[in-house]
Amino acid sequence: MILVVLGTHELPFTRLLKKVDELIESGSISEEVFVQSGHTKYQSENMTLQPFISYEEMDNKYDEASIIIAHGGTGSIISGVKKGKPVIAVPRLAKYKEHNDDHQLEIVEQFSEAGHIIGVEELELLDAALLEAKSFTPVPFQSGREKIFRLLEDFIDRA
Repeated sequence: MILVVLGTHELPFTRLLKKVDELIESGSISEEVFVQSGHTKYQSENMTLQPFISYEEMDNKYDEASIIIAHGGTGSIISGVKKGKPVIAVPRLAKYKEHNDDHQLEIVEQFSEAGHIIGVEELELLDAALLEAKSFTPVPFQSGREKIFRLLEDFIDRA
């Protein structure tokens, strides 16, 4: 199963769903596709769409997925990377009125450059990214949380 995650942002991300639908129609995607669609209103006979699901259900969907296609939100990306799943991240872009600015582009670039994900800015490259994802092994994600805690503890101890 391919999991498509659009998150909770209030602006629609129809562009991505149209492309996934096209790839199903053309036969490039033959697996079942489940979409957490958030606020994006979209109808498709090719995919199962559900606006919002519980954390537990989402966690199960990440476990079941062979590939995750996510918007460029850090939570959606990290959830897949932490599970060692191939994540294709497509940033929501301001020029298409999918977000207020292009911070997701920066997030996707950083995670992609670090080898954690496959970043796709132009949807024409999604088909190639899906092929790459079949053999992609993400670089494991390591949170900097412990380092930050140590820095704060050191600072407090010196005060």
